[in-house]
Amino acid sequence: MGPMIRAASLRGFVPLVRELGGDADALLTRFGIPREPLESDEGLVSITAHDRMLDAAAEQLACPDLGLRLAERQDLSVLGPLAVAIESSSTVAEALDCASRFMFVHSPALSIDVAPDPRGRRGVVALTYRKDLRESVYSPQAMELGLGLFHHVSSLLLGGLTGLRSIELPHAPVSPVRRYVDFFGRDVRFGAATGALCVERHLLDEHFVSADETIRRIALDHLTLDFRAPGNTVATKVRLALAETLGTVPPRLDNVARLLRTHPRTLQRRLAEEGTSFDALLCGVRREAAHRWITCTELPLGQVAALTGFAEQSSLAHAVRRWYGVSPRELRRAGGT
Repeated sequence: MGPMIRAASLRGFVPLVRELGGDADALLTRFGIPREPLESDEGLVSITAHDRMLDAAAEQLACPDLGLRLAERQDLSVLGPLAVAIESSSTVAEALDCASRFMFVHSPALSIDVAPDPRGRRGVVALTYRKDLRESVYSPQAMELGLGLFHHVSSLLLGGLTGLRSIELPHAPVSPVRRYVDFFGRDVRFGAATGALCVERHLLDEHFVSADETIRRIALDHLTLDFRAPGNTVATKVRLALAETLGTVPPRLDNVARLLRTHPRTLQRRLAEEGTSFDALLCGVRREAAHRWITCTELPLGQVAALTGFAEQSSLAHAVRRWYGVSPRELRRAGGT
């Protein structure tokens, strides 16, 4: 199984789909997302299924700004325990540091950071929002939901983003440009290398009226003690090693063990202690990589087979039919939906 995301990320999705005349339950079922986790916010769902469903819903409902509409319905509380630590921080810089350290609690595939301005503007920095594409597909709607929520929350915490200079989106516009300008209130640049809110550097020193050092320390202690950074788990290291070498190195236990500088038997034992196995992780990585190459490119299926570590195209076809119930060509024609 690939990276997960807290079900709270879909807060507001069901009523929004219904308002647009769609069948939310049918969409959830179609992408294998159980309804139960959505009831509590604390459940976990596959981030790949989450993102693919958002893109499919936007197309099916003829609602290209679905991600932005969902962001408007959400607030900081969708981040659960991380929200408390962010809200009680004293400055924007402190809140961003907290979000950077503990974003994995919301989803290990997502990250927030501060980087130089991609346009080279003096006194401007980029507050970046990234998804790890080694393990999951890129989604325009999910990116717009994430950046939209990032902007919405920042505006609420600061009473407005007066230092905002521009918005960076990695994809081409899927809605009229005016919709983006109306939502963000600033210039939006498309085709960027990384999603980001570009702000004047002094904004990092702005103070939150909700700052409370005692609550912040309690929240950080809770995050540190009760949540384990995914990069520290053996399963995550194996999954990343497989994702980075798939198609170039035979996906075998001994090869991954060599990369991680451990004995194959030790690696098997530690994965079992974490409740998984090498074969299960390999299956998950292959499944998501195959879906990405088949539905997002026009590469010949023989090449897709090689890129996903299958010796023959027939092996890829057998695996795709087992995973999705259709042939690779049928999956490509359906666009992965």
